[in-house]
Amino acid sequence: MGLTLAEAKAILAGTQKTMVDRQITDYLKQQACCPHCGRRRLRKGHHILVYRKPFGKLRLRSLRLYHCVCQPQSTRTFSPLAHLLSERTAPELLYLESKFASLMSYGLSVQLLQEVLPIEDAINAATVRNHAHAVGQRIDAELGDEQVFFIDGSERDWEQLPRPDTPLMVGLDGGYIHSCAQRSRKHGWFEVIGGKSVTDNGAFKRFAFVNNYDEKPKRRVFELLKSQGMQSNQQVTFLSDGGDTVRDLQLYLNPNAQYLLDWFHLTMRLTVMRQMAKGLGAAGTELREIALKELERMEWFLWHGNVFRALETMDDLAMDLNTEEPTVKEVTLLKKLEEFET
Repeated sequence: MGLTLAEAKAILAGTQKTMVDRQITDYLKQQACCPHCGRRRLRKGHHILVYRKPFGKLRLRSLRLYHCVCQPQSTRTFSPLAHLLSERTAPELLYLESKFASLMSYGLSVQLLQEVLPIEDAINAATVRNHAHAVGQRIDAELGDEQVFFIDGSERDWEQLPRPDTPLMVGLDGGYIHSCAQRSRKHGWFEVIGGKSVTDNGAFKRFAFVNNYDEKPKRRVFELLKSQGMQSNQQVTFLSDGGDTVRDLQLYLNPNAQYLLDWFHLTMRLTVMRQMAKGLGAAGTELREIALKELERMEWFLWHGNVFRALETMDDLAMDLNTEEPTVKEVTLLKKLEEFET
């Protein structure tokens, strides 16, 4: 029933060519006469102009006309069509290339577009890469200046704002990635910070950037939250592992922000310390049993929101581990405990 994929692609390409030929003919008729004096412009010649669209690559006949002598001009001739189509790739095709290139490899993006659109060999992986980078650079250029503080006004100003939407929930995390040009195991790593902002109805947006390379990280996150309707009188909850780079990023973006450590990173660190405590000695050893018991109490206090008692328990365990002649395992566990306390 209906059309095959090949037939649909052929009809799309043919329909587009017919429409564009008619549009170009009408446009060039409008340019045939001088708009100031109405005198007909003389032709010098023509050349072929290539224009890429999602429904095929177009080869357009672009006339070159002489300027009318009634007005001073910097050049003797001009090409109306080349002036009209300053970009040789349609915005619709740039949109599709950039969207899929952000989700998969450049090569797979080309295969997908060629499979469903009548573009044949009009694009390749290098073209998609260059277009995606150009779009990204243009979007970055549209960002405002970077700031340390993005909180403006006072509480009186915030109270006069319309009633805000439900709170925003923002999750942040960081990780290290191998560089493709890594020379050794110690070189060629870079840190990427990524996150997801979720509204109460489940709508979300994602973001990511390379730390120490992106020049506007806070601005990027702030503009993303604004695009989701964030106001100064709206509550925003940030979830993160409390790392330095992530903690600096989320500060001073909203006056009603709340910062929480997410349970996953706490559990991960507690699990590591529990395994290290089991290695302090044989089962029944006094220090081993004390460390395991204190870690269990610490976790219970944290899960019930009693941070004060959890910190006290950390201090007690640190004193027990800080013996006169500590072993390597005790020193290692003590270091992990101090990092966890920070």
